[in-house]
Amino acid sequence: MIYKALQRALKIRLKKSYPTNIYEISRGPNIAAKRQYCSEEVRRAQAQTQTPGPTIFDKIISKEIKADIIYEDELCLAFNDIAPQAPVHFLVIPKRCIPRLQDTSSHDKELLGHLMLVARSLGAARAPGGWRLVVNNGRDGAQSVYHLHVHVLGGRQMGWPPG
Repeated sequence: MIYKALQRALKIRLKKSYPTNIYEISRGPNIAAKRQYCSEEVRRAQAQTQTPGPTIFDKIISKEIKADIIYEDELCLAFNDIAPQAPVHFLVIPKRCIPRLQDTSSHDKELLGHLMLVARSLGAARAPGGWRLVVNNGRDGAQSVYHLHVHVLGGRQMGWPPG
């Protein structure tokens, strides 16, 4: 009897203190459909479709648009985000235009690994207490610029779940 009461208490506590997407999905699609806490950036990204032509990141790479560049080599470029979401927030982008992460292939593993290593080095230097890597992919992933980019965020405690 005590075991069942403890089990019931733990389930209630888990549901109240840590609702997750998995929990909401298990309760049915109506619950998930009611959740509407999206930022304006997410709403814009969901409305946006992939547009042909150079992106803002292509223009930063070609130096048509100025950016606060913190790192550059032959494969990638890193610069501070213009709308930081944390005390440390910068982007690492490949110089070759790849619209989304899902558009990569096994031939891109060297480039993807290089992006991760650059993000690791810069993250360790700029946010020694820890950092988070974020890659938005596609409309539902809130991708707002269709040029692959890795966000590196740090300098404060990050919340979980993130979205």
